[in-house]
Amino acid sequence: MKAIRLFALSLLLALTASPVLARKPAPALPPATHATVVTDDGLPLALWSRSAAQPTRTVLLVHGRTWSARPNFDLQTPEGDRSVLKDFAERGYAAYAVDLRGYGDSPRDASGWITPDRASADVAQVLQWIQRQHPGLPAPALVGYSQGAAVALLTAQRAPQAMSALVLYGFAADVDAPPKDQPTPAQPPRAKTTAQAAGEDFVVESAFTPQLRDAYVAQALASDPIRNDWRSASQFVFTPETVQAPTLLIRGAQDGYNTQDKYARLFLRLGSEDKRWVTLPKSDHVAHVENTHDAWMAAITEFIARPQVR
Repeated sequence: MKAIRLFALSLLLALTASPVLARKPAPALPPATHATVVTDDGLPLALWSRSAAQPTRTVLLVHGRTWSARPNFDLQTPEGDRSVLKDFAERGYAAYAVDLRGYGDSPRDASGWITPDRASADVAQVLQWIQRQHPGLPAPALVGYSQGAAVALLTAQRAPQAMSALVLYGFAADVDAPPKDQPTPAQPPRAKTTAQAAGEDFVVESAFTPQLRDAYVAQALASDPIRNDWRSASQFVFTPETVQAPTLLIRGAQDGYNTQDKYARLFLRLGSEDKRWVTLPKSDHVAHVENTHDAWMAAITEFIARPQVR
């Protein structure tokens, strides 16, 4: 019996050490397609995309306050990709993610600043550009993340015809207490970003692996080594009552930036009768790349593709 146990132990050790069974790094995705959209003031905005061969719908994703399109929506990890763009494409979409001015591969304008009004106008022009690339398809669905959700809500208020649906994810503002302008220096600070800041939204330890978080941090710092500078926060004037587009709200259950109370006030004030609110369990402010990634994707695509009331 002792000999059998020793043989089993030696076999287990041999199999564990075997290079055949060692986990291989996941193959990287080919680069996303890059396009440039020139705004009304002549600034070139970087637009990243992945598309089905014959897409039936289009979607535009808008990133948050600190990190640009690719770390959020085309994330590559040693364990495999968490690419939102790829997953939309596999579901039949032409999926786009914009780098707002001053983020990722989009330059700042001459002022060096970005404002809510300027960001909203840029998003409206990108939506129109996408519609021109796909004549015959419905207008794009607009998905805004974190501060990008605030920009998306402004866009829905001002250019409702440019979108077929609105998704507000990680919306951190309080629609009953709009932000006030803060003192700003004469010149943008252009502070360096940090690894600590890039990883601070990973809160629910069971929702991610260290490898996934590290990949997000590395890609975020590579894309946005300098923090972009916002001013004129008072331009975030929210009138949800005017929004008539079908609207979906998504939040991570343990997202400290957006509370149930904030979402309830937004949901009640939305003008659209066609609205839903989804809370993803065991997740936080980066639910779209955590273990809730598939549930996040399903919530959005099921909402967009649901049967319409006639």
